[in-house]
Amino acid sequence: YWVDWFISLKGNDYFCKVDDSFIADRFNLVKLEECIPRYYLEALDMMTDNFDYREYDQTTRIEIEKMAMHLYGLIHARFILTNTGMAKMMIKYKQAIYGTCPRYYCKHQALLPIGLSDQPFTHTIKLYCPQCEDVYNIYSSQHASMDGAYFGTTFAHLFLQTHPSLLPMKSSDHYVPRIFGFKIMNNKKNNTSYIPNSRLVPS
Repeated sequence: YWVDWFISLKGNDYFCKVDDSFIADRFNLVKLEECIPRYYLEALDMMTDNFDYREYDQTTRIEIEKMAMHLYGLIHARFILTNTGMAKMMIKYKQAIYGTCPRYYCKHQALLPIGLSDQPFTHTIKLYCPQCEDVYNIYSSQHASMDGAYFGTTFAHLFLQTHPSLLPMKSSDHYVPRIFGFKIMNNKKNNTSYIPNSRLVPS
């Protein structure tokens, strides 16, 4: 099946499998045709294994396949907001498929995928840490170019609101700059830590 093949591609492990019934319900696909410049119906047929490859030449098939991949990503962003979608993403989150926070004081907190925009071709995917509540770039070349709209701005926060038991305890731990064991008092006037003009205060 096309969806199984797409999910199995290298770098697509960030996606969960969208249920066939979700794709088949046209209500879930409202206005998505506006995001697909060409071959929307053909891309949908390819996704649902109703595509007749004999009717198109190779160049056209390749273009339709690209549209099908893009369409799947946009449908995926909607699916993971459902209870079923969240349950599938829960498995990936608990397995730390999206990695752990690089911040030392977050102590290997599992990350969630997030988009900085719901509009496609705007930002690539980022990773959100529930512990420090910050966003990080992806350094994996397999995932770094993935469109952030395939996960959207809502999922990570709705997921944590729906499953409050997953919210980590907030920590006040943070790094404190020191010189010879003394804390550096920042110059609040220009909001810098220029050392020659900084004052050293006892710990």
